[in-house]
Amino acid sequence: MMGNFVITLEDEPAQHLMKKDRRLAAAMRAIGSLDCSVHEDGYAFTVGEIMEQMLSTKVSRVLYGRLTALCGGSITPQAIAGLDTETLRSVGISRAKANCILDFTKGVQEGKIDFAKFPEMSDEEVMQQLTQVRGIGPWTAKMVLIFVLGRPDVLPYEDGAFLAAYRWLYDTGDTSRAAVQQKCRKWKPYTSIAARYLYRALDTGLTARKIVHKNGYIVS
Repeated sequence: MMGNFVITLEDEPAQHLMKKDRRLAAAMRAIGSLDCSVHEDGYAFTVGEIMEQMLSTKVSRVLYGRLTALCGGSITPQAIAGLDTETLRSVGISRAKANCILDFTKGVQEGKIDFAKFPEMSDEEVMQQLTQVRGIGPWTAKMVLIFVLGRPDVLPYEDGAFLAAYRWLYDTGDTSRAAVQQKCRKWKPYTSIAARYLYRALDTGLTARKIVHKNGYIVS
């Protein structure tokens, strides 16, 4: 999937998910249609994700705004390459993140990381290319797969926000990789769509309400 798109409850991905998972279906019915954004600028998005690691969304947005201003209004490889580690740190990020951004930028400029080729590459190939940069792990790479490339079947079990919604959905404290993979296997091949619904449930405060499993509905 490329470009922004909308998932309605009548669409095949939603129908598949609702038939396979009654708890998820309850959340999906409460949310309704889902507007899905896809970021066009993969480079700037990835820089933002590097900055967001271990930070709240609110804080990371402030820091991203500072970096955007430092770059003259647009975060590009050319603008970042003109900065050094200490200048990058001045926006409020750690030395490790600053160095990661510089290494990532170098990889893009040298063609070792080529966003133009990502649409033709498999999920695994994209992840391998991105994670060759020290400081970019599977979480960042999966965010690129979901929110830049619009890949439909990515399970972001490394993501804290996803796991918070997962714990709510299944009323469980077991968020081990094995447990999440087993529980979410039924979402295939639309795992990313299910994840987007869980992100939306968290963003809208739906996770403050309770899912009644027997009848498949949500109550206060």
